[in-house]
Amino acid sequence: MGNGNKLRNRRNELGLTLEQVGDMCGVSKTTVRKWETGAISNMRRDKVVQLAKALKVDISFILDEYVKEHPPTGVRIPVYGEVAAGTPIEAITDIVDYEEITESMARRGNYIALKIRGDSMEPRIYKGDIVIVRLQDNVETGELAIVTVNEESATCKKIKHVPGGIMLLSFNPDYDPQFFSNKQIEELPVKILGRVVENRSKY
Repeated sequence: MGNGNKLRNRRNELGLTLEQVGDMCGVSKTTVRKWETGAISNMRRDKVVQLAKALKVDISFILDEYVKEHPPTGVRIPVYGEVAAGTPIEAITDIVDYEEITESMARRGNYIALKIRGDSMEPRIYKGDIVIVRLQDNVETGELAIVTVNEESATCKKIKHVPGGIMLLSFNPDYDPQFFSNKQIEELPVKILGRVVENRSKY
């Protein structure tokens, strides 16, 4: 497989052994050899990121080559490691991976993906999971949304519209519901960035 040669050549350029790359990625040299001999289609997403770091390349060095040999059947969207409040989506550079959505889904709106960082939505959504998000500034009660509060980084919460304001709910019982009045929504502010339409667990 062409990509394997590319990976091996890059490793040799850096003077790295299979063992050294494996140590950097937390895998055995046998696994690294498999990546280099055509098993990249089975590589975990987080390992793609670690391998790119070990080889001192962008993740597109690995992913784009794979896409050339396995043309996507849908539309690729970026996975952000973090979405900072107040930063336009197109200006965010913290792209850690890419996910694929269907063409029919892509025609229904603009989408991004976000890697979940905390445990507030367990046991339904776990840390490290990827959520697919349709960008929109409002959602219905009971829907999951990506929200920013007081200019902090975005978080995933279940939305409940109540008289005089909004409640942000976690699935994890260790986290109390958060209520924000309409005044707080304006002044903090509390902003909905999009609706979570799909969760993709990573193992």
